[in-house]
Amino acid sequence: MTANEKRALEINACKVRMGVIEGTYAAKSGHPGGSLSSADLFTYLYFKELNIDPAQPDKPDRDRFVLSKGHCAPGLYAAMALRGFFPWEDLKTLRHIGSHLQGHPNMRSTPGVDMSTGSLGQGVSAACGMALAAKLQNNPCRVYTLLGDGEIEEGQVWEAFMFAHHYKLDNLRVVIDNNGLQIDGPVEQVMSSYPILDKLAAFGFETAEIDGHDFDAIEGAFARAGTVKGKPFAILMKTTKGKGVSYMENQVGWHGKAPNAEQYEIAMAELRARLAELEGS
Repeated sequence: MTANEKRALEINACKVRMGVIEGTYAAKSGHPGGSLSSADLFTYLYFKELNIDPAQPDKPDRDRFVLSKGHCAPGLYAAMALRGFFPWEDLKTLRHIGSHLQGHPNMRSTPGVDMSTGSLGQGVSAACGMALAAKLQNNPCRVYTLLGDGEIEEGQVWEAFMFAHHYKLDNLRVVIDNNGLQIDGPVEQVMSSYPILDKLAAFGFETAEIDGHDFDAIEGAFARAGTVKGKPFAILMKTTKGKGVSYMENQVGWHGKAPNAEQYEIAMAELRARLAELEGS
């Protein structure tokens, strides 16, 4: 990745974070913490990795993305809006009656959303089904899914992982956002899933552990995934919950709470400053 490509991704990631704040503030509800921790991944997927076309959101050979941790829809929507699937101004309608941007992704109302999600654990199962279907149909598409580290406490997740290995789903990319916090507190205190990498390996996955805020690391992990044959690939992303907004970082209370007017202004001022710094560098 060139320096210019990396800076372009960093600029877009900052804009995605601004979209998260815009959406949750306008909705007066939502989940900013995990949306912000995943913003760099959303940016990399929608601006570098995925074979997609906003003008043809249903093209048969497109790559699929399933947001298994569906409550982090504000981050997904911001990346999709920035990519051109729908107008940026739509972000301000998040969770409003009549809006196509509901609190969790809805494949029937939002162009570019491949699976309706929200009930934790189910998204990865759908992604596994998509990956198997693609293999049976000789469709060259790849299937990506993002889970939360609290979400993988669900037993259904591990059933899906067993399925992925059994059917040799090497067209599947599982990403886990390991920000260390879930709605009730630190993951290791609520219901620890550690050691996550060892468990994934035991379930037959090829694995990588990366800094989820480092675009070079993200690129390297996906590049490696493309070389693995006959088994699924999982990426454990170490991230900071609330990344990019100082008072939200590593604060469990921002899992599912919207900023008020004063907090909105502080967050946007920080992000605008960061954007100006990136655009001026």
